[in-house]
Amino acid sequence: MNRLRDENGLYAGPIVDAHHHLWDLSLGRHRWLRGQTDPALARSCLQEDYLRDTSGYDVVASVHVEANWDASDPLGEITWLDGLDLPGGIAARYVGFADLAAADIESQLDAMTAHEKVAGIRQIVSWHPDPARSAVSDRHFMADPGWRRGLAALGRHGLSFDLLMSPWQVNDAIDLLAAFSDIGFALNHCGSPFDRSRDGLARWAGGLRALARAPNIMLKISDLVAYDPQWTDDSLRDVLLTCLDAFGPQRCMLASDHPVVTMHASFRQTYESFRRAFADLTDAESLALFAGNAARFYGIGGAGLADWS
Repeated sequence: MNRLRDENGLYAGPIVDAHHHLWDLSLGRHRWLRGQTDPALARSCLQEDYLRDTSGYDVVASVHVEANWDASDPLGEITWLDGLDLPGGIAARYVGFADLAAADIESQLDAMTAHEKVAGIRQIVSWHPDPARSAVSDRHFMADPGWRRGLAALGRHGLSFDLLMSPWQVNDAIDLLAAFSDIGFALNHCGSPFDRSRDGLARWAGGLRALARAPNIMLKISDLVAYDPQWTDDSLRDVLLTCLDAFGPQRCMLASDHPVVTMHASFRQTYESFRRAFADLTDAESLALFAGNAARFYGIGGAGLADWS
């Protein structure tokens, strides 16, 4: 049996990073990255960059999530990933993009699932009262019948859905989860706690608890600093423990959102905050949270978890 804790009693076992991105700016396929000046976004992020930034942590596997590649060629990102020399379990599974309202969604998904690493789909549906912070113009985007027909196809293809939404859309999301009980959903980035006021965080926390009542959704605890760029250990801990309280250690998975997270925090800072905040969990709960839940949700086998207990 390997040791799960270091000399300080903090988790030191295997990690399955449930959410990160790779991109090559020389390909010109990420329009949103053109002209970026922040160092985190103004350069390519390839497998060697990810390995450098995760050095010192036992990342046994990871999940690449679509990075807003050219939406007219969603299969291009998958083909590009397949062509990379990916070490070990890095990008062991892909969450690709598809426009679920497209007339040819079935053939798109047929093509996607021909690539064995594709485990799920993400189409960002997040709405914010400020249009500049919205990915969609319609707050009730998830209620659109045409879009829902495409979502139904995921179940037929054995794919999960990564749900990036906002607290203003909780009621629509609850309805969606009930209507598509055969699909597994991963709620991205803690449900996006945009509003940092006391009332705003209370509404967000209530929304998390309501969403957690659905049995077919798990929570990704990731990139809190995107919503809290002036973060402190205390501010991160409060949100982390609220997430854990809502979903429990068997329905949360930890993720970095590398390299986007590095706009405000390093991979090391991210995972050290995780290790400190969740120090009181049992070994079994810690292993599930840091690695096992993501491996199970995305169907990652052979991640070396059997040697840990």
